[in-house]
Amino acid sequence: MSPLPVAFADICAGPRSEIEAALARSVDPRPGVPPRLADAMRYSLMAGGKRLRPLLALWACEAVGSRREAAMPAAVAVEMVHTYSLIHDDLPAMDDDDLRRGRPTCHKEFDDATAVLAGDALLTLAFETLADRLRADHAAACCRELAVGAGWAGMVGGQHDDLDAEGRFDPTDDDPTGNIASPTDPESIHARKTGALIVASLRIGAITGNASQAELARLAEYGRHLGLAFQIVDDLLDATGDAPTMGKAVGKDVDSGKATYPARFGIDESRRLAERAVAAARDSLSELSGPTGPLESVASFVLDRDH
Repeated sequence: MSPLPVAFADICAGPRSEIEAALARSVDPRPGVPPRLADAMRYSLMAGGKRLRPLLALWACEAVGSRREAAMPAAVAVEMVHTYSLIHDDLPAMDDDDLRRGRPTCHKEFDDATAVLAGDALLTLAFETLADRLRADHAAACCRELAVGAGWAGMVGGQHDDLDAEGRFDPTDDDPTGNIASPTDPESIHARKTGALIVASLRIGAITGNASQAELARLAEYGRHLGLAFQIVDDLLDATGDAPTMGKAVGKDVDSGKATYPARFGIDESRRLAERAVAAARDSLSELSGPTGPLESVASFVLDRDH
């Protein structure tokens, strides 16, 4: 894979190493855990990647004036949920992918049943982590935020409608009002499939930093715009990227007839929409009590990334 842009890589280096160490500790062997299940969980959780969502949790905590160490349990939990979603998305019954981050997907390395159970175990371990490692009021609030972001009206609902739209999406069937309102249209799908967990990452990180309601609202707005930009760029990379750089197959969205931004708006207009979403994300960071430089850098990275 191509390296991260230098400036962003520099900002990420310290927090990412802390995240990797915390993730590794979170799946240390425990009594009663079947070894093969634990191996599958570690295989997927420790496969690397951008660690965008846990980074957002840490930096949201800093952006409301607290130390990022307070948000590490939230960062670990959200990456567990993200990894579970990737394991399940790759399964033959869903996106049917053989590669993830440049190596065999969990069900290819192990088997379908083990992959399902590894995803289930990571999902439940995320909430155990929050309950065990945060003070009671923060744990309750973070569990709710993560459940909403990952649940039936969030990531899971968006994934359902993404699969349901395959082969039925008509890019010429525009809403006469000019709005994208159908559950099978890209904005509706991606606001839930991708954006909801990004918003949850920011909010749970900020909660551990004792954020005000106004700060939580600002970070949620930032997350909605960032999530939209992230998914538009993801759609563009699937349409224009190459498999070695991406670390996974490309062109599958077109082959599956999925509802994507390039399919509806074309390549150039999709890029413009991503740029506008990133600008709106940056504008949302005003009036926070702590440093927002890392979150601004995330927005630039999302727009410029190549994998």
